[in-house]
Amino acid sequence: MQAGDATSAQSEVPEGERTTGGEVARLRAQLERVQRRRLELPVLPTIPALASLLPGGGLRPGAAYSVGPSVSLLLALLARPSQEGSWCGVVGLPELGVEAAEHLGVDLARLVLIPDPGPRWLAVTATIAEVLPVVVVRPRGSAADAEVARLAARLRDRGAVLLVRGAWPQAEAVIDVDEAQWAGVGAGFGYLSRREVTVTVRSRHSAAPRRERLLLPDAAGAAVAAPTPAVPGRVERVTPERVTPERVARVVPERELRAVG
Repeated sequence: MQAGDATSAQSEVPEGERTTGGEVARLRAQLERVQRRRLELPVLPTIPALASLLPGGGLRPGAAYSVGPSVSLLLALLARPSQEGSWCGVVGLPELGVEAAEHLGVDLARLVLIPDPGPRWLAVTATIAEVLPVVVVRPRGSAADAEVARLAARLRDRGAVLLVRGAWPQAEAVIDVDEAQWAGVGAGFGYLSRREVTVTVRSRHSAAPRRERLLLPDAAGAAVAAPTPAVPGRVERVTPERVTPERVARVVPERELRAVG
């Protein structure tokens, strides 16, 4: 196509459509700039075992996270923020044990419990998010899109973090555990001492999920990274005819040879 033809083809596009297309491109670029600035904001810290899995290395103010059914995982997410001075609220979890929360590192002096918010659980959650920087909630039912949008706006305005036990629309990330292995019970008797799980984080900012093995809890009740399994060394098989003084001296220390001799 000649340059004149391209100019002619462009002039054939109605002025309104060109204006609309340019406006969409401008709004898209503005949204991308806002999202980049949002990703660069400081995050609330989490324990080291979870920091490497979360987008930005922590909990992003103004965001909601969908968390699996594990109460231990929720408490582990609350541990570091409460230790750093952030107040945390838990709505609709009457089974939560404060002793387990303390073992997992939650500062009980900065923990507010609302075991039974009643049918207006969403309104209670929004009110708590006005004053507390971290809020955990277990929904009592489905929420209308308009109510979810209003809560999201409240979170952004106050810079609060919402941890939802279960699915939640437009979650920053989905955090869950699976492949649990308990240790401590011997041949039919003993006490459970620790649980090793795989924590998986699926973020809308990353195509591939992140996974890590954690002790949740360990023998002391805390949440830490699982130890890396030891890699067994290479075993050299030696037949009797290949046994020589030089090979023995390389394997057995000289002082042990003198002790045997």
